[in-house]
Amino acid sequence: MSDAERSGGDADGVDDQLPNLDEPGKYERFTRIDNVEYDVANEFLREHTTITAREWAIACLCRDFETETGVRMTFIGENLPELVPFMTDTYSPQAVNQARYSYDEKAQTAANTFFYAVLSGRYSIEEIEAMVEEARETAETLIEVETGNAPEDNPEADDAVADAMASVWEASRALTEEFDEPTEPEDGGDRAD
Repeated sequence: MSDAERSGGDADGVDDQLPNLDEPGKYERFTRIDNVEYDVANEFLREHTTITAREWAIACLCRDFETETGVRMTFIGENLPELVPFMTDTYSPQAVNQARYSYDEKAQTAANTFFYAVLSGRYSIEEIEAMVEEARETAETLIEVETGNAPEDNPEADDAVADAMASVWEASRALTEEFDEPTEPEDGGDRAD
C-alpha cells in the first residue's frame, strides 16, 4: 500500500485515466438504479448486508479510481453526485476515506463472525453450504445492480469456495473433538474441590 493510499490522499498526474464526466457513457456504474433515492438503495443493502449505500458506492469508486500512487479521494468526493445516481452531496477526501475504511472494517467483521461460527461447530456442512449459496446469490445481485450486467458463471470459483468451506468444516470438527476430549487430572487420581 502506498503512502497516498494510507493517508487517503490523491495520486498526482493521472487525470488522463479518469472519465470525462461531460461525456455520457464514459463512467457507467449503478445505472440499473438511476432513479433510486439514497434511502431506497440503503434499505436494499441493509436487507442483505451490513454496509450502507454510501459505503458501497464509495468502496466501488475507490477501487475504480485507484492508481499506482493512491486513490483519487478528492476527485471521488467532488464528483460523487455525477458518479453515483443515488448520492446527492459532494464529500471531502476525508469523508471518502472514512467511508472506504468503514466498508473494509465491516467486511472483515462479517468474515470474522462467519468463520467463528463455522469453526466453533455451530453449523452442519449442509447449513454452511446453504449460507454460502445465499451469500453468492446476494453478491451476484449486488454486482448486477452495481455494473448493470449479470456476473458470468465461474464454476472454478464455485468449486474453490466449496472446497474451502469443506476444509473449514473439517477443521471445525477436529477442533471440536479436541476440546470435547476429557482430560485426566495431573496426579492420575480424582480430586474433590
